[in-house]
Amino acid sequence: MAHRTPPGSSASHASCLDLWREKNDQLIQQAKVAQDSGLSPRRQQLAQDALEGLRGLLHSLQGLPAAVSVLPLELTVICNFITLRASLAQGFTEDLAQDIQQGLERVLETQEQLKARLEHGLRGLWDSVLHVSSLLPELLPALHHLAGLQAALWLSTDRLGDLTLLLQTLNVSQSRASEDLLLLLKTWRPPAEESDAPLTLQDAQNLRGVLLTAFAYRQGLQELITGNLPRALSSLHEAASGLCPRPVLVQVYTALGTCLRKMGSPQRALLYLVAALKGESTWGPPLLEASRLYRQLENTAAEIECLELLVEALSVAHIPEAPQLLIEVELLLPRPDPASPLHCGTQSQAKYLLASRCLQTGRAENAAEHYLDLLALLLDGLEPKFSPPPCPRGPCVPEVFLEAAAALIQAGRAQDALTVCEELLSRMSSLRPKRPRLWEDARRGTRELPHCSPWVSATYLLQGHARVQLGAQKEAISEFSRCLELLFQATPTDKEQGPASSCEQGCTSDVALQQLRAAALISRGLEWVASGQDTKALQDFLLSVQVCPGNQDASFHLLQTLRRLDRRDEATALWRRLEAQTELPQENAAWSLPLYLETCLGWIHPPDRETLLEEFRTSLLETCDL
Repeated sequence: MAHRTPPGSSASHASCLDLWREKNDQLIQQAKVAQDSGLSPRRQQLAQDALEGLRGLLHSLQGLPAAVSVLPLELTVICNFITLRASLAQGFTEDLAQDIQQGLERVLETQEQLKARLEHGLRGLWDSVLHVSSLLPELLPALHHLAGLQAALWLSTDRLGDLTLLLQTLNVSQSRASEDLLLLLKTWRPPAEESDAPLTLQDAQNLRGVLLTAFAYRQGLQELITGNLPRALSSLHEAASGLCPRPVLVQVYTALGTCLRKMGSPQRALLYLVAALKGESTWGPPLLEASRLYRQLENTAAEIECLELLVEALSVAHIPEAPQLLIEVELLLPRPDPASPLHCGTQSQAKYLLASRCLQTGRAENAAEHYLDLLALLLDGLEPKFSPPPCPRGPCVPEVFLEAAAALIQAGRAQDALTVCEELLSRMSSLRPKRPRLWEDARRGTRELPHCSPWVSATYLLQGHARVQLGAQKEAISEFSRCLELLFQATPTDKEQGPASSCEQGCTSDVALQQLRAAALISRGLEWVASGQDTKALQDFLLSVQVCPGNQDASFHLLQTLRRLDRRDEATALWRRLEAQTELPQENAAWSLPLYLETCLGWIHPPDRETLLEEFRTSLLETCDL
């Protein structure tokens, strides 16, 4: 039986369509009013009301059979709903993909092709819909808009393969063979909307610009991390020229600075970092990168100043700006990665970088104060989950204590150093077995942390040097002996423990334990020398050469002691070895020693080693002349 169209139904349909369109336009105007309200409860309420209004309108539209005449409005309402919901949630959710799918299915319903295409999933739906759209040109602007939202969702979830195929289909008039996502985004040309089209919160052209900028930045950052610097530079330049809100532009300029620094163009890098620091924004990343740049240029004063500013910047609570009620570049960027060169960390991490660089560059008094500030942050619970800076390898909390003690000793504040050491020992006491045979207890299930013993040993070593500074020679020798007792009971690496963290590797590596043992032996030996007991000193220096053959300091102290004891033949043999080896090869040179240990080794470094060798050569010649 033929279906009869009721009289006036066409006029009724047009009237409903006009009412629906007016409702859409009204809700979009309301959302734009909310956008201009700043961060306020009214803004949130207006935006939420607009979202619920769009949800209700969409429910009304989809409650009727799909019709080609209504689909442009229906697809536009879907786009507005997804845009507003994603912006309010500051991210895409899985159910937004279902809204996109429902819109595509509605298009296929009008062509009676739905059943045949459902089994192919979302990708199959897009292929079918875009094929059908050639027969329905009036749907093209709304479909391209919806495709832009699909692209945003897939980009934010790293489904780059699906995104590439979608853009190839959208660019069917262009070269379909291209798999370069950046090129595909550039060549994508969404059709212009008609002047009388329903209002949109964000049109397809603007969305394309956001996608292009976000992908260019993501790609540039990834290329920067993997070391493909020319491609990184090209992609980052593309991002900088796009729709970059100020916070993202700061990140892009900082990444460009990093890239140019690594490419050997420090002056160009500095220009981008200065640009990143202009205006009110997040200053952390460019300040950290500037410190790296000045370190590379060996401008230590400027490097330290940047780190001081970084600490200050991270201590200020920034009031966030109200996000746009649009799909913005930030929504499409990956979560901050601690390994990224743009990750500036927390205030405590920045404070550590500042303190450690002061210690490394001879600013002992400043270093001591910064370390004490950092310990106050940790002990007051203001930074309860301090984690080491990822690059270069940062310290564990016990190493921060050890570095603080070393800095205090270096600054001549031995008593304060002892206080820090005592605090560290009290905090580690619960981790250590009661009996001294640490590694035998381990076999019985009472094992301490594998890196605890070296930390305790290092604490005794530093206490010994603090005692030396206070003139308490007997107590110093006792501290060095306690350090050595623990060290010679410790094993360097236990394979059964599984993979260790970078911090644990740094303090328990074979080379670190060798150097720690050598430092303790040399330190005790020097105290024996100071008390006139060269025979005991000789034993410690001999043992230090055995436990750490690559430590030249041990050999030089041994040479001096052999000379004082008039053991000429042994001294001459050792001198010949030192003469033949201007630079002893360092085993495991890839390992970097903990900073507290490097500092301690500096205290026992014999001065004027070349002078000593020359004096010994002269004395040998004089002996030969006789």
